[in-house]
Amino acid sequence: MARKRITKRKICQPKLPMQRQLRFGHEGRYFDLKAVCRKVNERYFGSRLRGYTIVWGRRRKQPPRSYFVFGSIQEDDRIIRIHPLLDQRFVPGWFLEYVVYHEMLHAFVPDEFGPRGRRIVHTAQFKEREKKFRYYRRARLWETENLARFLQ
Repeated sequence: MARKRITKRKICQPKLPMQRQLRFGHEGRYFDLKAVCRKVNERYFGSRLRGYTIVWGRRRKQPPRSYFVFGSIQEDDRIIRIHPLLDQRFVPGWFLEYVVYHEMLHAFVPDEFGPRGRRIVHTAQFKEREKKFRYYRRARLWETENLARFLQ
């Protein structure tokens, strides 16, 4: 009697970018990103930013050493990710709103390309529009004064 050969079958699942496969939440200990995003979207974008998910990013095992990325936006997945170290008592709500505003602004201001084809995301138009945030100067000053707290 011949033995029946058992083969392993791979389960077919759509291959999504990594961000969609990881489970992140919007509720932090001190801030709810969904509420912050809704507020910023209404105030600065007339609620036109739709279909985006905002989440706290993943905590890294080691703290960053030389620079700190407060947030990022991934257009393909329509995900805005905010660094979880911003979910702390000492972080002012208006600063978190500024970070969310900055990331949302990337969805509205198109990238440009330099003479050698390099992508420029913080264009003159972007920087001009970024200054329209209510607490822009205050937020930039707070960022400079408190950056070391995030790099420890």
